[in-house]
Amino acid sequence: MYTRFSSRLPRLSASVRQFASATTKAPASKKRIFARRFFVWSGATAATGALVYTLLQDKEYIEDAQGAHEHVSELALHPPRGGEKNLPIVTDHLDQCKDNKEQKPRLVILGSGWGAVSVVKSMDTDKYDVTLISENNYFLFTPLLPSATVGTLELRSLLEPIRKIVRRIRGHYLEGTAVDLDINNKLVQVSGINGEEFYVPYDKLVIAVGATSITHGIEGIEHTMRLKTIHDAMEIRRKVTSNVEKACLPTTTPEERKRLLSFVVCGGGPTGIEFAAELFDWINEDLVKWFPKLIREEVAISIIQSRDHILNTFDSRISEYAEKRFERERINVYTNARVARIEEDKVVYKLKNSDPDNPTYNSIPCGLCLWSTGIAMTDFTRRLTEKLPVQAHKRVLMTDAFLHVRGVEDCSIYALGDCASIENPKLLDHIMDIFEAADENKDGTLSLEEFAKAVDHMRTRFPLTQQHLGKLMQLFKTYDADNSGTLDIDEMRKMLKDIDSKMTNLPATAQVANQQGTYLGKYLSQIAGQDENTVKHQYGPFQYRHLGTLAYLGNTAVGEFNWGYKMIGGLWAMYLWRSVYWSEQVSTRTRMNLSLDWTKRALWGRDISTV
Repeated sequence: MYTRFSSRLPRLSASVRQFASATTKAPASKKRIFARRFFVWSGATAATGALVYTLLQDKEYIEDAQGAHEHVSELALHPPRGGEKNLPIVTDHLDQCKDNKEQKPRLVILGSGWGAVSVVKSMDTDKYDVTLISENNYFLFTPLLPSATVGTLELRSLLEPIRKIVRRIRGHYLEGTAVDLDINNKLVQVSGINGEEFYVPYDKLVIAVGATSITHGIEGIEHTMRLKTIHDAMEIRRKVTSNVEKACLPTTTPEERKRLLSFVVCGGGPTGIEFAAELFDWINEDLVKWFPKLIREEVAISIIQSRDHILNTFDSRISEYAEKRFERERINVYTNARVARIEEDKVVYKLKNSDPDNPTYNSIPCGLCLWSTGIAMTDFTRRLTEKLPVQAHKRVLMTDAFLHVRGVEDCSIYALGDCASIENPKLLDHIMDIFEAADENKDGTLSLEEFAKAVDHMRTRFPLTQQHLGKLMQLFKTYDADNSGTLDIDEMRKMLKDIDSKMTNLPATAQVANQQGTYLGKYLSQIAGQDENTVKHQYGPFQYRHLGTLAYLGNTAVGEFNWGYKMIGGLWAMYLWRSVYWSEQVSTRTRMNLSLDWTKRALWGRDISTV
């Protein structure tokens, strides 16, 4: 046995040595592979970083900026004076090259909202020398502004720098406020952010300055807050969090705590309703986690609406759903109530259905009051209406169907958005002209063929009537009351009266301003360098296409669409609401910001800091 074991010992030791050598080689081999991969990945990362760094340097812009003063026109540095007030006239801009001799029509756009930005985005490049003037150097996505008041979205996620938008058409931007207009000399008087005033000349002018909030002469309106600008959202957010923090102090009395935590919304439109819904979300999703439980019990949200229902521009089923939802969530809704006065610590309102001789007044303690009840003219718009007799006693600038401001003879001024409205024709005032022009045989009645000519005449002369004229044969049969196969003057008068009653002004919404801006941008591109009277009849007037209306109600949404569908509640409705507004953003940057903000809110909640 010993002999056999001894004979096998060399082979066993050889196997052990072979195994030992294999085990010692394996780690060395893995180390080399790891080292090789490490250096490859490090090199790729370094190369990518170097490429990104190089791209971010924008050397071409840096090189262009060197010696730029040599290419700037002397008129841009030292503008000549002139006009009625002998102010500097900005004929050249600092970002224009003096060697560029190309002369293009000057197009001046006032405003940086939906209408102005849509004009810029839809225009052809190099058709005009465009100058955009606004006191805000950014575009604000107003439909999501209520979300910024409680931190659901960050403020800068709703902003896009206006210079980035104007750059697409090689335009210029001046930060200032349009003060007045010299129509005879085609000069816009501007007050810059430095307080100095100057003129900007124009060949064509687009007015898209928006509107301000209407006060209805209510006493104490200075105690309210508005929600139209990014600064308004900042102030509301600061006020909400500071009120809650004050309510948590041990020295705050129960009465004062109740007042601080009472939030009142004057107006039952989409803006006021969405603010109330966002505030309710913040209270139930964030306030209850981080503040004393007593605070939640003391919070009260109230809505004062002068009409029968909130969201009265929506279908009645949507209004009723919103009211029932708010009732379940203990949000107080006071309908048929009109604000009488606003004091520093309370809102006094009057019930509309009460005895006129002995009206019923009620009051609500108030720590924050949001005023959201309609729009009124800006100072610039009011001054312009005073210069044009046709615009006297108007609440907005009246335009024709091609968005020309009424009263300007050369049709060089356009207006759109909240500051303007397309003038609806009164067909009854023109009944004799329409009837006599169509009655070819002068028998006092219109046959179907003559009626067709009358309809064509109305569609051409009054473009806004197109959507109300409908199908020709059906329209003719509807108003042929005696089934005679003809329309007499009385039947024609009834038809025109019904059409007049259906003609309403377009709502002051972002959707209307966006469509008007898109239309006007393309229209201006078409008439550049051509006779406008010839082109405009080929291009056609502005026609509004209502796509639908949405409103957020707190982790759900409601809406109605142009094909007749009504969206009433459900979690999916909130995501559809988000998707629609996400798709309407003006840049990929703001879309990414919105996505990140919604994700952060879902994971970590809203920021409750007061800054």
